[in-house]
Amino acid sequence: MAEDDAGPVFDGVKIGRPATGALLHAGYRSLDELPAELAELLALHGVGPKAVRLLTEAIAER
Repeated sequence: MAEDDAGPVFDGVKIGRPATGALLHAGYRSLDELPAELAELLALHGVGPKAVRLLTEAIAER
């Protein structure tokens, strides 16, 4: 994996490389750091509805 390639997994949730990279670039490092309203993440280039749904499900399962 390239050094600048964050991979498809964010804090244990497989959301895809673009979404993971966007979250890391925005300063998020874990599910606990994400905003309460996850729909706000849709404004980040690379984060789509599927990633938000998967993150929402992961947070709900905690």
